[in-house]
Amino acid sequence: MLPDLQTAIPGPQSLALAKELREHESHNVTYIDPSWPVFWERAEGGNVWDADGNRFLDFTSAFGVAGLGHRNPEIVAALHTQADQLLHGMGDVHPTRLKGELCRELSRLTYERWEGASGKVVLSNSGFEAIETALKTARIATGKPKIIAFENAYHGLGYGSLLGTDLPKFRGPFEDQLADLTVRQPYGEFHPPSEAEAAEIGAVIIEPIQGRGGKRVPLPEFLRQWREWCDAHGALLIFDEIYTGFWRTGKLFACEWDGVVPDLICVGKALSGGFPISACVGRAEVMDTWPVSPGEALHTSTFLGHPVGCAMALKSIEILQRSELSESVAKASAMLEKKLRAFHHPAVREVRGRGLMWGMELDRHAGPLLGQLLGEGLIMLADGPEGNVLAFTPPFHISASEVDHVLERLAVLLSARA
Repeated sequence: MLPDLQTAIPGPQSLALAKELREHESHNVTYIDPSWPVFWERAEGGNVWDADGNRFLDFTSAFGVAGLGHRNPEIVAALHTQADQLLHGMGDVHPTRLKGELCRELSRLTYERWEGASGKVVLSNSGFEAIETALKTARIATGKPKIIAFENAYHGLGYGSLLGTDLPKFRGPFEDQLADLTVRQPYGEFHPPSEAEAAEIGAVIIEPIQGRGGKRVPLPEFLRQWREWCDAHGALLIFDEIYTGFWRTGKLFACEWDGVVPDLICVGKALSGGFPISACVGRAEVMDTWPVSPGEALHTSTFLGHPVGCAMALKSIEILQRSELSESVAKASAMLEKKLRAFHHPAVREVRGRGLMWGMELDRHAGPLLGQLLGEGLIMLADGPEGNVLAFTPPFHISASEVDHVLERLAVLLSARA
């Protein structure tokens, strides 16, 4: 369903809510200017309605969370059923049955599919927590403190995950509080560190396709080369699939394009379709290097294994494994790629991506364009260190007419600013 073209965005309700928010929320959190933001009121499928009743087409899947569509009815039903029975548990003390079921399913989706051996899981609430679980696991398993991470990487903003994140706007203010433990490498190129450096490196953390870094797809040998290097030097290979996991790139996990299996994989975003839950899944022998709990977990949180999140994630996983879903993702991916590659405009430098995760690199910063697109009823975001990569990460059921609509409006806006 295409949204009607919008005018006077943000509307009066969104403007009033922005004013109130500015008075009570840290002004670092929500960006506010005359064209931004609108306040979401409800959503369904690929559409969002704001507090003024305006309808928008969401080409972000809400940061990649809603690949199965906003308010997927089966996931919503799972939420209601679980909330009516148990709203909170004691994740690492008195867990719920659902926590064990979700850990089992995540093992089955990853290491049991890839290698025929079980994986083990640590659940978390957000993506950066899953990354920090992986980094802690590598430290415990290898005894080595340093990591290899890549230029323009984004792994979240907690202090531990900032060790991997490279974008200066996020690291800069806190650089003097971060341990000097990261060996930074160019993304997509293999430059093995010296033997002296290798002796201290316990992990290599990679996004199989970079998200916030600009939707960059490495050459197939890139992941394989680092797999071989980790095997040769006693380091763990960590794949950050928080963004790319669960069909976003056209396969269940992006690493499957190159047939490379990590020691640890971090997932989140689309895992539940709308509840804050994430996971670090690892080979059982790697995860078992953690000490057995003596009654107090070494790494945990209050909401670990939240029953509502687990119920939603289990239903999401069930849907994600249906053959008709993989078929629809393949069709939508092929359609989106064809239309993006056929879009020609002097402002476009490059189009790159895979599946339903694409970036259109522009000759200008995309910030003003995002506000203009919002005024046209289109919700989009931009990536890349220069903020000039327009991101296309729509829900999996996106139609050809919706893509055409976005590209038609985009062509008009780009030409207006040429």
